[in-house]
Amino acid sequence: MRSRRQFLKNTVFSGLTFCSCEMLGTAFAQTRDLGGSDYGNDPTLSFKHPLAGTKRGPTIIDGKKVKTIDVHAHCFFQEAVALAGSGTYVNGAVKGGPQHYISFTNDDVIKDRIASMDAMGIDMQVLSINTYWYKKDRELATEICSINNDNLAKLCAAYPTRFNAFGCLAMQFPDLAVKQLEAIMKTPGMKGAAIQANVAGIEFSDPMFDPIWAKGQELGAAFFIHPQSTPELAKRFKGNGWMSNVIGNPLDTTIALQHLIYEGTLEKFPQIKFIAAHGGGFLGSYAPRMDYSCFISPINCNPSVALKKKPTEYLRQLYFDTLVFTPEALRHLANQVGTSQLMIGTDQPIPWSLDPVGHIMDTKLTNKERIALLGANAQRVLNIRN
Repeated sequence: MRSRRQFLKNTVFSGLTFCSCEMLGTAFAQTRDLGGSDYGNDPTLSFKHPLAGTKRGPTIIDGKKVKTIDVHAHCFFQEAVALAGSGTYVNGAVKGGPQHYISFTNDDVIKDRIASMDAMGIDMQVLSINTYWYKKDRELATEICSINNDNLAKLCAAYPTRFNAFGCLAMQFPDLAVKQLEAIMKTPGMKGAAIQANVAGIEFSDPMFDPIWAKGQELGAAFFIHPQSTPELAKRFKGNGWMSNVIGNPLDTTIALQHLIYEGTLEKFPQIKFIAAHGGGFLGSYAPRMDYSCFISPINCNPSVALKKKPTEYLRQLYFDTLVFTPEALRHLANQVGTSQLMIGTDQPIPWSLDPVGHIMDTKLTNKERIALLGANAQRVLNIRN
C-alpha cells in the first residue's frame, strides 16, 4: 500500500499528509456517483467537437502563420477529485463534463482533446482547474493542489507545444499560496495560477491577499479569474434557463473586478496580471457607470482609498478572454479595454465556443489586432516561447 507522499515523491508540489491508494479509489468511486458531487462525469454528457477528426488549416494573416492560444480551457485529475471527498462540488451537469478528465498517461484522451483543438484551429491551450478546495483544511488543500500541479506540469512537459497551464493555489492560506506560486513559476510550462472570483466570500481586494499579489507581480505570474456563480442569489436564480450560470458567473467576475478597482488593489500592484474569464463578465458592457458613483454618492465611497485614475482607466491593467459570443460584443469589449488586453477563450471542453478563430476573424478589427487577440497577446503576457 503506497502512501500519498510516495505517489507524489518526485514532484516539487508534494504535500505533508498521507493517504492510501485504497482510500483514493474509494473516494473516487464516491465522486462518480451522480447523487454526489461530480454531476458532470456522466457518460451521457460526453461531447466531442462536430469536426473532430478533421484539422482546420493554419491561421494565415498577411501571409504569415499566426499561433493561436486559448487561455480558457479546463481539466480535472481523478486523484485530486477523489481526495476532495464526497460532497465536494466539482463538475456541473454540462455537455463535455466527462472530457474534463485528462491524463498525460492516457493517449486516447489526449488525442481527443488535441483533435478538438485542431478542429477549432487552436494551437495551444493554457489549462486550468476550477477550484473546489478553498474550504478544505491546510493539509488537504495542500495535497489537492500538489496533485493537480504535478499533473499539469507533466502534461506541459509531455506536450510542450500544445499545453501550458495555470497552477492551483490554496488561496485561503496566503502564506502557503505564496510558496506554491514560487514553485509553480519555477516549473516549465506553468504561467501562473487559476483562482476563483473570491475565496469563500472574501474578496481579493482584502489585504490578506496582498502577499500573493506582491509575489505574483515580482515573478511575472498571471492569475486567471474564473467564477463559480454568485451563491448569495441562489433563490432568485431558480427557474428556467440556468441563470446561476448565465447571470451568476459573469456577475461573480464583475464583482471581483470592481473590488480590485475600487479598493485600490490595482493601484497598489500596477504590474499584476489578472485575466478575467467570459470577457470579464458584465463590466465591459457598463463600465463607465463606475466613474460617476463617488460623485453621485460620496457617502458610499471611502476617502482613504486614493485612486489616481478614473475607475474605467484601470480596465487597461486587466486582461480578458474573448468568450462574448458575437462580433458586436467582442468589438465593444475591445473598444472599452483595448485590443492589447484580449486573448482567446473557449471554455473547452464545454462547447460554449466551437469556432473561436472565426469569432475573431469575423470581428471588425485590423489584421494587427486580430493577430494580437489570436495569440500574440497571450505570448507576450504569459511569456510563451514554445
